[in-house]
Amino acid sequence: MKVLITDKINETAKKIIEEVAEADLLPTMPEDELCKIIGEYDALMVRSQTKVTEKVLEAGKNLKIIGRAGVGVDNIDVEKATQKGIIVVNSPDGNTMAAAEHTIALMLAMSRNIAKAAASTKQGLWERSKFTGHEVYHKSLGIIGFGKIGSHVAKVAQALGMEVYVFDPYTSKEVVEKYGAKYIPTLDEFWGIPDYITVHTPKTKETAYLINRNTINRMKKGVRLINCARGGIIEEAALKEALESGQVAQAAVDVFEGEPDIAQNPLVLTTGDILLTPHLGASTEEAQLNVAVDVAEQIKEVLSGGSARAAVNIPSLKPQKLEPVRDYMQLAENIGELAMQNASGTLKSIAITVNGNLADLDVSPLETAILKGVFSSFMVDVNYVNAPIIAQNKGLDVTTTKSQKSCDYIGSITVKLTTDKSETVVAGALIAKGMPRIVKINDYDTSIEPEKHMLLVPHENKPSMVAKVATVLGGNGINISRMNVAQKSENNDNVSIMIINTGSAVDDATIADINAIDGITEAKYIKLSA
Repeated sequence: MKVLITDKINETAKKIIEEVAEADLLPTMPEDELCKIIGEYDALMVRSQTKVTEKVLEAGKNLKIIGRAGVGVDNIDVEKATQKGIIVVNSPDGNTMAAAEHTIALMLAMSRNIAKAAASTKQGLWERSKFTGHEVYHKSLGIIGFGKIGSHVAKVAQALGMEVYVFDPYTSKEVVEKYGAKYIPTLDEFWGIPDYITVHTPKTKETAYLINRNTINRMKKGVRLINCARGGIIEEAALKEALESGQVAQAAVDVFEGEPDIAQNPLVLTTGDILLTPHLGASTEEAQLNVAVDVAEQIKEVLSGGSARAAVNIPSLKPQKLEPVRDYMQLAENIGELAMQNASGTLKSIAITVNGNLADLDVSPLETAILKGVFSSFMVDVNYVNAPIIAQNKGLDVTTTKSQKSCDYIGSITVKLTTDKSETVVAGALIAKGMPRIVKINDYDTSIEPEKHMLLVPHENKPSMVAKVATVLGGNGINISRMNVAQKSENNDNVSIMIINTGSAVDDATIADINAIDGITEAKYIKLSA
């Protein structure tokens, strides 16, 4: 496997990745040049300079994961990557402190005219009265976006004696108030309150030009604005006008639309009072090392067959969702695989039921794992990224039910696949931590550990059936590692099933030999990812 690292990323990333793959550390390159070589690589790691466009993604025929050493991923075509089943990861926490500190630094430097005073003094001038500033003490700070960066800014601002107001539709009032800040439920109420406003949100359809001519005019006259988040959240031409009219007294901006080509940017050309820095929010030695290590570790994990902890295009696998159900993920995937390989016909719907402690949890990661198991049984290159998209494109009816019915296990998962020919049911459970079991296959109650190679052998209840199957397997050099013989819950038809774990794959010829045994007609080999 090969990994391309570009955009002057800390060399520690290369050392981490080289534990599992060959890594090339190359300078930033234009799109056409990148397209010529990207087909050789299984992974790509970038900062903000490289644009991972649709063209690059089409050329990256072997790409499995793209890592952005930073918070944002706006330089990556995430939608196209998702369609191609490429995982996109970032480092949401690696530069938290750096970005928060830069926000506070800009707010103070703007308020006290630090940059202008420094430039004047370096010219040998002494213009104290010209640079009289403003204190932040007892002023109000409005924060839009209360994630890790926004919440840390709130703590520092409060330490400076500021009153903090927060708008974030994805954060509860209780969380905001735990930080000692005041929760504002709507932007209509928010705009007119703060003396200072800072934004800490990603750039999305909802946040693009969030601060515009209309919203600026609803703010206090003389408001001061800070943006260390993303260019395009503030409408730059509108901010230029507001600075020059005095509606906005001062602004401090670290991020721009169209960066790094900002020579004609309205904020560069304005005559208003503005402090500008060239996207330095994450530019500390500590932050650059943190994000490089974080993303490199995720790439290493994915290339080793594991999962990424900060995949931006697998929302169901965000750490806060994944951790409570992590112990069930492989079991869920195996249930999907077993059910699909035991089914026949064209798949129409997937019904998932969870029980026990799972009924109180967000089980969306398990849904994704089940879909991956189902589709990987008959398709190639299925992963956690594209499995939900495949289900959507196929028009499948996928439902999940949380049952409060008492359960004999810590937690259980049941999958029912409906095809145009039949229904197939498989259930799995944890009988103890780290002890997954398949506990139901259609009408049969069982208890066997899911393993890579399994046989399902329905048979008539008569003497020597197990011995005859074992003889065929042994004669073909196939070892039996575990076996469970299960009867139907209501065994009225004198039929049982052997569920056999084998040490190796079972070929078609061996299956034919087993099916030739009198009393056996539908033996199936099941291959799981376990």
